[in-house]
Amino acid sequence: MERIIEEIREDLSRRITVTADRLADRTLAEDPACAALLGRAELRERIRLGLRQSVEGLDRGFRGLPVELAGARATGTLLVEHGLPLASLLRTYRRGGRMVWQTLNEAVAAHDPAALPRLLPAAAVLWDVLDQLTDAAADAYRSTEAARRDRDRERRAALLDALLDGTGPPDGPAATEAADRLGLPERGRFAVVVLAPGGPGAPGSPGESGGVGESGGTGAPDGLRVLWRIRADGETGLVELGHHPLESVRGLLGPLGARAGVSPVVEGPGDLARAHRLAALALRTAPASGGPCTALLDERLPTALVASQAELAGRLRQVVLGPVLALPAEDRRVLLTTLGTWLTCQGSTTYAAQQLYCHRNTVSNRLRRLEQLTGRSLSDPVHVVELALAHAAVLQRANAPATPPAPPARPAGPTPAGTVRRSPRPRA
Repeated sequence: MERIIEEIREDLSRRITVTADRLADRTLAEDPACAALLGRAELRERIRLGLRQSVEGLDRGFRGLPVELAGARATGTLLVEHGLPLASLLRTYRRGGRMVWQTLNEAVAAHDPAALPRLLPAAAVLWDVLDQLTDAAADAYRSTEAARRDRDRERRAALLDALLDGTGPPDGPAATEAADRLGLPERGRFAVVVLAPGGPGAPGSPGESGGVGESGGTGAPDGLRVLWRIRADGETGLVELGHHPLESVRGLLGPLGARAGVSPVVEGPGDLARAHRLAALALRTAPASGGPCTALLDERLPTALVASQAELAGRLRQVVLGPVLALPAEDRRVLLTTLGTWLTCQGSTTYAAQQLYCHRNTVSNRLRRLEQLTGRSLSDPVHVVELALAHAAVLQRANAPATPPAPPARPAGPTPAGTVRRSPRPRA
């Protein structure tokens, strides 16, 4: 068989060139992806090289040599860069294999028709060669495509970080360019969502730290488009609201069953870093207990004000509610719960009693005691504001994550007379 192929090599080369033209024309006519992404000359050259690789692989297979796969791998890598679908690549290889077999039969028949029966064993060798070439091209295609996806994800993550962290000048080239490359309009209606760490994953997110995912279109609630940024410290979503109201974000987050903070609406990419900070602040106003909660900052401004000033919040708790906080635990709980319920019920003692499942007079007595302890009157709007903010500060402290206790200090040993105890040198 090797001798026959050697004798027809020149004629086979000419026929392969003609076959490449035919296969290129057929591919362009039947495969719109190829027609859109590759010109005829380039497609013809890639097909010609592929057909020659098949013939050379057949020759090497008969001689017991391994098939050279570098060309097939290069083709798979190249077609990823052109954006050609893998299905188109595999279809072209299958067609090419059939046409190589047909061309080989035609060349042998033209040279020596009597030698055709001796060609049959070459079929199994040729199909094995074609399988190896196809697998090599497909593997290179997939690995190159995966590497490109990783690069694209990292690039998108960096662009999203530039917007959410404000690493560029407000409304400057960094923000507008990042928004453009993410497919966001230069002016629009945006909001930022921050999910509490450890909660359910964001819809459409890749589910791994460092990634960027997207949900949007008809599959997302209310048709919102969201770019999710997943990092070790939690998940953040950049929401393109379009014409939808900010409250529609609740429909997106509700099914997650997560605690979330939502920023106010902003109109430009340069405002997204500020929106990110405000969304994180809004999350701090969501109760840590009591189940899922979507906290819109504009609905929780007094609580957010307290949360943003930890030192002043502590002073507010002590100055306004210090005497109440000094009570035994059960008395303290009853009075603080009554105050919170009365505030939630807009100052109605009757409604508060219904919520607390007690008599109206009981609520009145508790509130009078609160007034006596704090020196503030619930009929004075200024005092009510102070009590409401102080109550928010108490809740904020209760919802704050627990900090681990400091390690016990090592007992100091005696200091010899005439020496000075030095502070330990910090370790590098």
